[in-house]
Amino acid sequence: MDTDRGASRTERDPRHEPELVSRGAFDLRSLVTSMPLVLRKLNPRDQARNPVMFVVFLGAAVTTVLAILRPSWFSWTVAAWLWFTVVFAALAEAVAEGRGRAQAESLRKIKRDTVARRLRDGRLGDGGVIDEVLGGALRVGDLIVVEAGEVIAGDGDVVDGIATVDESAITGESAPVVRESGGDRSAVTGGTVVLSDRIIVKITTAPGETFVDRMIALVEGADRKKTPNEIALDILLTSLTIIFLLAVVAVGPMQQYAGRSPDPVGLIALLVCLIPTTIGALLSSIGIAGMDRLVQRNVLAMSGRAVEAAGDIDTLLMDKTGTITDGNRRATALHPAPGVPVDELARVASECSLADDTPEGRSIVELCRTSYGVEPVAAAPTVGAARREVVAFTAQTRMSGVDLHDAEATVVYRKGAADALGRWVADSAGTVEPAVLADVERISTDGGTPLLVGVHEAGHPARVLGVIALSDVVKPGMTARFAQLRSMGIRTVMVTGDNPLTARAIAAEAGVDDFVAEATPEEKLALIRSEQQAGRLVAMTGDGTNDAPALAQADVGLAMNTGTSAAKEAGNMVDLDSDPTKLIEVVAIGKQLLITRGALTTFSLANDLAKYFAILPAMFTAVHPQLDALNIMRLHSAESAMVSAVIFNALIIVALIPLSLRGVRYRPSSASKLLGRNLLVYGLGGVLAPFVGIWLIDHVVRFLPGMG
Repeated sequence: MDTDRGASRTERDPRHEPELVSRGAFDLRSLVTSMPLVLRKLNPRDQARNPVMFVVFLGAAVTTVLAILRPSWFSWTVAAWLWFTVVFAALAEAVAEGRGRAQAESLRKIKRDTVARRLRDGRLGDGGVIDEVLGGALRVGDLIVVEAGEVIAGDGDVVDGIATVDESAITGESAPVVRESGGDRSAVTGGTVVLSDRIIVKITTAPGETFVDRMIALVEGADRKKTPNEIALDILLTSLTIIFLLAVVAVGPMQQYAGRSPDPVGLIALLVCLIPTTIGALLSSIGIAGMDRLVQRNVLAMSGRAVEAAGDIDTLLMDKTGTITDGNRRATALHPAPGVPVDELARVASECSLADDTPEGRSIVELCRTSYGVEPVAAAPTVGAARREVVAFTAQTRMSGVDLHDAEATVVYRKGAADALGRWVADSAGTVEPAVLADVERISTDGGTPLLVGVHEAGHPARVLGVIALSDVVKPGMTARFAQLRSMGIRTVMVTGDNPLTARAIAAEAGVDDFVAEATPEEKLALIRSEQQAGRLVAMTGDGTNDAPALAQADVGLAMNTGTSAAKEAGNMVDLDSDPTKLIEVVAIGKQLLITRGALTTFSLANDLAKYFAILPAMFTAVHPQLDALNIMRLHSAESAMVSAVIFNALIIVALIPLSLRGVRYRPSSASKLLGRNLLVYGLGGVLAPFVGIWLIDHVVRFLPGMG
């Protein structure tokens, strides 16, 4: 059984580039289901949020009025295609939002008014009184009991027990995961189902603010804010619109001065064709589709800015345990000190670990039972004539153990970190044998974590019985994925609280560029700030409470869904699959969003420039025959040129909607190569497309009445 969904995700071939092209981005079903939303977006208040398209909206309304007052084929044709332009622009955004709404609707199905069994007095033991309440009545801090087959009624952390949980309603995958107390896999999500055993969950989120509620709001785009780049682009597009508006207003007096009455419908058509309607119509759909592509990969972005920042990150900080390695360290071997039987070491190690309710402590008990035949002692206060006093593990002592008291003396057993237990031995005038120190160094050099087991008998110095080796296992495919990040120009740094020897071994095996050992939460935070002060954008992945400050400070904070609630609250992205290497796809999607926006902006501006030179000669040839030399497309008349340009303007938006939703394919490359490809494909294409398109349309519309 998989205990971590991220492990199953990393088993795929890392050599394959993440596929960033979604299928069915613009199909007939999307069009049909999006039409009601399109009609709502024709509200003038909605249109006013996009200055470029608001000008087109007003132009369509004015042209319609003029066509009613002075009917003509030319006026009605222009009015109809201006309305089509407005509708097609709304359609691009509606399709993008519609896909998010469909995903949100599927998420709502997992929200059920579940009955929860709440511990009335908050006692963890079996003697607690249980009340049955509706999930909506739960409050932060409540303790609920969930057994096999029951639905978890709210978001929280496991504070007692261990169980397998079906999270397919959240992640879409059927493989169950393990949730347990005392580790970084303690967070559970409301709406998921316990498959085995029994856990007690402490509610951490109020009703209406649960993870599923936030998911629904996010995928619907309700909380999406414009990014700084989008705001800057809006300012540019608005400025260009104002400039072209002034230029078109000036064309009227110029026509009158040349002896030709200005045609308001023709001027409106000219304005719509010259302002950057293409990118103005597609800008919102590009941003929404970027967040949608993340959702398709089971990553929730709390803001559009986070997606955009992912495309520009320079440094990636990754927590080791549960991120680069396969979750919790496990005991893999016992190394007795000289003259100490391995059976004695196993017995003492097992006893000392009974009070260590961490995944590592439980793994020691399991190793001693399965490999050395040591059965855990009964949880009774006495053993024979001796009274046992259990000493729990604490972060201050970094040791756990047991004291055996009898009528004659007290025997103290301890298990803990090598440095902490070494000081404990030294405090009683004992020494650690060189062979034990050699085992400690070898285990650390190999990437493991050594724990010492010691005994102190009354009247004698404390001595070390041996070493327990805890091992981290690097997740499959990490080396190849870090190489892929390196090809994107991203520097990877592993941040861990382990000693430098262990950190160096894991970093070398995983293939990261650098590492920081013995890092505290404060040091992680300081490292991110120093990178940011140097002008670099920083991404951080993590799953533990100790990662929360760094996740909050980072420009992109990707929290694992298997992690603690604190980590998920601090990050601006949550990976439902808990695969830290998913950040490669997040970065690629961020870069794809930026490239798509840049490509379509380049195409739109080049498009408008070409239309400018294509239309004006045809408009003024009748007044100034010399300009006919510039009418290289040989357009039939000023009227046919205007109508052809308006029709092309609407159709090019329709043609680019699938690209705005799907995104321009991203391949790791240098900035200069990306810029060159952008200018060649979309710059040159934007110049050529209007000449070809308007010429072809003109050959059709010239036969309509009123085309000159």
